[in-house]
Amino acid sequence: MRTQVGIVGAGPAGLMLAQLLQLQGIDAVVLEARSREHVEQRIRAGVLEQGTVDLLDAAGVGERMRREGLVHHGVELQFNGERHRIPLSELTGGRTIVVYGQTEVVKDLIAARLASGAPLLFDVSGATVHDLDSERPLIRYEHDGRRHELECDFIAGCDGFHGVCRATIPQAALRTYAREYPFGWLGILAAVAPACEELIYAHHERGFALYSLRSPELSRLYVQCRPDEDIGEWPDERIWEELQLRLGLEGWAVAEGPVLEKGVTGMRSFVAEPMRYGRLYLAGDAAHIVPPTGAKGLNLAIADVRILAEALASWHATGSLALLDAYSETCLRRVWRAEHFSWWMTSMLHRPPGDDPFEQKLQLSQLRHVVSSRAAATMLAENYVGLGF
Repeated sequence: MRTQVGIVGAGPAGLMLAQLLQLQGIDAVVLEARSREHVEQRIRAGVLEQGTVDLLDAAGVGERMRREGLVHHGVELQFNGERHRIPLSELTGGRTIVVYGQTEVVKDLIAARLASGAPLLFDVSGATVHDLDSERPLIRYEHDGRRHELECDFIAGCDGFHGVCRATIPQAALRTYAREYPFGWLGILAAVAPACEELIYAHHERGFALYSLRSPELSRLYVQCRPDEDIGEWPDERIWEELQLRLGLEGWAVAEGPVLEKGVTGMRSFVAEPMRYGRLYLAGDAAHIVPPTGAKGLNLAIADVRILAEALASWHATGSLALLDAYSETCLRRVWRAEHFSWWMTSMLHRPPGDDPFEQKLQLSQLRHVVSSRAAATMLAENYVGLGF
């Protein structure tokens, strides 16, 4: 088999890249190790930056998002028993965020891909990439009990942090930067109408908490915990009690309901440089991870493939490799800005190890500055709604 671009991974990055390439008349084959059911049920991020929303619209997959997504013009910061609104739209010239789950974005992209008849293979096993420094790199894989070899002009590694693509790059050709955080998030999805209209980020002496939402009927909530927390020690009653303590204010309480899902997620920062090797290009979690506090993971993945699609379209139209050669440097400028913002939000809001009182005082000082200084609030707002291209 032969194609112009082989895409390993059918998460948001791989699927969005395939959609953008199809609009440019570029052939691609998407290979995914998991089943379609698994991919469409993974609960992940839910905050879309303005640029991500605009790109989904431009790619022809934004109709349901526009109909069902929840447009937010601000976020709330809560500390010392008070809540302060950051008016995102006011501070950024009208830009907004849209709450629309990554699961729904993936469903929309899969539906568009299948409707087009373009190749999208699930339940692929044993995928490996080869000859990356040649003009004809290969992907070998097994599907429906048969071995296949796919010859490509380029390969896009969109297969996540634990995927095969980055792992294939020689260690001498790659430099990685990482930070593990000493806490995690215990998250739940609850069948209850949200008790707030916008996201609430809460700094509390018992630890961070986040009140988010997925729809008018579904709430998404998180509490800071240990990264190795045993979920079995957190019955629903304990989770709701902790959420009430960390998020509740006089005259306002968290709305409770049946817990549909719960789990613990560790937090890390990670960047691999460069984001390419030969004719292999990394995108999304295959190249970088951010802690979820800044709501940047999905949006960074979409930004990567936007840049990669433009570079591949330039090659397709002119034969020039100039934009492809600049891909890693172009992406990494945005990646490191997002890494810093996510680290800053995480450091400002989470209870530090050992309950260091000096660190807590610094956090409160920073929070007071953000809510009292228009310049500081604007910095947060500009990063949160997403940097322009």
